[in-house]
Amino acid sequence: MTRTFATLVLLSATPAAATPPEVLAATAVPGPDGQWTISVTLSHPDTGWDHFASGWEVLAPDGTRLGYLELSHPHVDEQPFTRSLAGVALPAGIDHVLIRPRCTFDGWTAARSRLDLRR
Repeated sequence: MTRTFATLVLLSATPAAATPPEVLAATAVPGPDGQWTISVTLSHPDTGWDHFASGWEVLAPDGTRLGYLELSHPHVDEQPFTRSLAGVALPAGIDHVLIRPRCTFDGWTAARSRLDLRR
């Protein structure tokens, strides 16, 4: 009986598998200076400072990082939410970028969302 109770207590203290941040939408707007503004809408079940969507990056098709936006606080009561990164230099000749989010609990997601560019 004591052994079973200890196992249940241990299992209940183990964190459940976390849900990774999800890119719901993204836009890319060219500026007059040739730089782009990338806006990304994320959804993530932020629970507080220990587990929240903590950023996203813009990648070239070959995986080169072109930009990064750090999210410095949880958005528990603001879901989904959109944030923008201005001044992103995109190489000539590419027709899309990839967006990859991360969270403080699981790190970078394996999923990358494609964002087609309209030049």
